[in-house]
Amino acid sequence: MKAIIAVPATLALVYRAWSHKSLTPAGIIAAVLTATAHAVHPWNLPFALLIVFFLAGTRVTKHDVKAKLTMSASGHSGGEGARTHVQVLANSIVASILTLLHAYQLRQRVQGKIPTHGSDEGCFAWPGDLLVVGIIANYAAVAADTFSSELGILSKSKPRLVTSITLRSVPPGTNGGVTAWGLAAGLLGSLIIVTTSMLLLPFCTPTSSKPGPPYNIGWTFKERQRFTFALTLWGALGSLLDSFLGGWLQQSVVDTRTGRVVEGDGGKRVLVSKVGPNSMHYKKRAEIRALLLKEEGIGGVPLQPTTENTVEKDLDDTIGEMNKYDARRKFRQPSFGDEKPSRVVESGSLGLLDNNEVNFLMALTMSLGAMGVASWVWDVPMNTILQVS
Repeated sequence: MKAIIAVPATLALVYRAWSHKSLTPAGIIAAVLTATAHAVHPWNLPFALLIVFFLAGTRVTKHDVKAKLTMSASGHSGGEGARTHVQVLANSIVASILTLLHAYQLRQRVQGKIPTHGSDEGCFAWPGDLLVVGIIANYAAVAADTFSSELGILSKSKPRLVTSITLRSVPPGTNGGVTAWGLAAGLLGSLIIVTTSMLLLPFCTPTSSKPGPPYNIGWTFKERQRFTFALTLWGALGSLLDSFLGGWLQQSVVDTRTGRVVEGDGGKRVLVSKVGPNSMHYKKRAEIRALLLKEEGIGGVPLQPTTENTVEKDLDDTIGEMNKYDARRKFRQPSFGDEKPSRVVESGSLGLLDNNEVNFLMALTMSLGAMGVASWVWDVPMNTILQVS
C-alpha cells in the first residue's frame, strides 16, 4: 500500500484510539505495528480490512449496556474497558503473519524466483492464492465474533449455552451463550468484511470463455458470488466456533449477589474464591487448635489440664462454632450469610484458556481451515502458503 495513504490513516487510527480511550498505550503500539505489517503489502486489501475491523468493532461496542448487564472483576461497572496489546494481537497476529508472507511471495514472483500461477502484484488470479483466503477469513471470523458478542448482549431473550445438552439458559455475557440476535449480528460482521474484500480485491479479469486454468485465470461474476457467499458463511461460523471453545475451555464466572457475569480486565481469567475446609475460618480454627494441643512454650499449652472437648468449647466461645450461621464467626467470608461463595463458575469448568487465548485459537483455526477448504476445492497444494523461493 502507498505510504501517502497508510501513514495518515495509521495516525488517524492512533488518534481515534487515544481520544476514545478504546486502546491502552501498549494496545496503541501493538496497533501501529500491526498496521505497519499490513501496509507493506502492495495491495490495499489487508490494510483496509484492518481499518474496517477496528472502526466497525469499536462502533458496535456498547460499554454502557455492558455496564448494566455485566460487572468487572476489579469491582467497577461491566465492560472490558480499553483493549490491551494482547487483545489487539489475539485478533490480528494471524492475519499479520499471512499478510507479510503473501507480500514476500508477490515480490518473489515479480523477480521471477517463484512461479506466478497467474497471480502477481497486479491481480488476484483464479484459482487464487490461499494466503489471501486466510487473511479474509481471519478478519471475517473475528468481526463476526465481535459483532456477535457486542450486539448479541442486547437480545431480549436469554442466551442458550451451546455446550449444554439441554441448551440451558445462561446470563448475558456468558462464554458459550448464544442468541438468534447474536448469530445474526455475527453474520452481519462477516458480511461487512467480505464485502469490503470483494470491493478491494484486484481480481484478474476473464481472458477466455473456457473455465479455469490454463484457459482462464480470471474471475467470472458467478465465481465471485460463490466466493463471497462461502467466505461470509465461513466467517459467521467463526463466531459459533468461538462460543464452543469459550463454553468448553474458558471459565465464565457469575457474581451470586447480582447474577451478572464477571469479566476479567483485558480478557484475563477471573478468580473464584474457595469455600469449605479451605476457607479462612476453618484454617484459623485448625491453627489455634494445633497451638493449644501440641505446641510447647509460653504461647503453647495452657497452664490447666486441657482436653480436646475443652479446647473445642473454648474455640466455640472465642471465634464461633462451626455452625455456618453463628454470628461469632469472625473469619466468615462475605456471602449471603452462609457458605455460598460470592462467585461461581457458570460454564467452562476446564478453565484452560482466557478470552484472548480463545480468540487467537479461533482466528488461527478459521484461517487455516479456510485455506484448507480452498486448497481442496481449487486443487491448490497447501504447501504453497510456505513457498518463499
